[in-house]
Amino acid sequence: MSYSPDDSDWDDDEPDDDWEDDDLEASTIPCPKCGIDIYEDAVRCPLCGEYITRTHSVWSDKPWWWKLVGLLGIIAMIWGLAFAFGR
Repeated sequence: MSYSPDDSDWDDDEPDDDWEDDDLEASTIPCPKCGIDIYEDAVRCPLCGEYITRTHSVWSDKPWWWKLVGLLGIIAMIWGLAFAFGR
């Protein structure tokens, strides 16, 4: 006797709670070189071939004069501490 499933074996009316819909929509980021949207987990851009780096520096988006002001502030702080504790 062979078994043939009929429609009563399938329970398609009830939603499957184990299924996560959040994973279906992959997040994207712009390519730093050409600007197209690429997957966040991508190693290289599929259009221009640029390798995607994950490092981000606080100073990378600042203009040169902002970096100079920061450097002068650090030097002034070191000089002020050396002058205060040097006496």
